[in-house]
Amino acid sequence: MEGADLIAMVSIITAGLTIAIGSIGPALGEARAAAQALEALARQPDEANTITRTLFVSLAMIESTAIYCFVVSMILIFANPFWSPAQGVTGG
Repeated sequence: MEGADLIAMVSIITAGLTIAIGSIGPALGEARAAAQALEALARQPDEANTITRTLFVSLAMIESTAIYCFVVSMILIFANPFWSPAQGVTGG
């Protein structure tokens, strides 16, 4: 197995693990945040606006983690910085 093949294999496996962990973690986090927000809304209906605003901000932050993992996996697959030196191709 050549160096380029090894880099390709490691990149694909790492991208798969990144997207798997990066999608499971935020999904569990968003479910927990939504459940806690619903519980808080049930206990304090007068604070609905504050709780809803805080929930949406926290959901956006949690979702950004999944987007970062997606971007990292796409970089590993399509723009891997180790790919060109391993193939002996120089840029430009």
